[in-house]
Amino acid sequence: MIKNLILDFGDIFINLDKTATPKAMSNYGFKNTTPQLEKLFNDYEKGLFSSDYFLDKTGTLFSSATKQNLIDAWNAILLDFPDYRLEFLEKLAQENNYRLFLLSNTNDIHIEHVKSNIGLEKFNRFKNSFEVFYLSYEMGMRKPDAEIFEFVLKENNLNANETLFVDDTKENTDSAASLGIQVWNLQVGKEDFIELKNHL
Repeated sequence: MIKNLILDFGDIFINLDKTATPKAMSNYGFKNTTPQLEKLFNDYEKGLFSSDYFLDKTGTLFSSATKQNLIDAWNAILLDFPDYRLEFLEKLAQENNYRLFLLSNTNDIHIEHVKSNIGLEKFNRFKNSFEVFYLSYEMGMRKPDAEIFEFVLKENNLNANETLFVDDTKENTDSAASLGIQVWNLQVGKEDFIELKNHL
């Protein structure tokens, strides 16, 4: 029986356009993600350095882009957060049948953009629906590494087989499943989080 829900943020609640950032960065010479860039992005999501360092480092690689160009391109991935998903989550929290946890790979620049884009009131309504609000850059870990799932299970005394993890990235759900966590790899564009009851 499912007692706990661990939920991703991007494309579960907030809509994303994962092609938008590379498209925007192509104006400044970006062609494809190199191992160097991937490490930079992943380390930033783990909070291993500040946003200023991230922007400086990215700026040296794409020297024709201003700092604001880089911020705008980085945030281009983030779209709208439909109210009906937030209302569904709040109803879920109110019913109190499941312990709710957010677990998101994200970073300081994205979170600040979300706050300003949807407004603090809506952001706080979202945050307050969860027992714990786990953001990778505050944890020093990121999905799909097993350690992040093990940490959440252990810190909250959760049984893996009583826990459902919802994420749109198969690599992440595969990692969680390998630890015995129940998973729903949500298919973006075909499924919506409000269909949760079909997966419990």
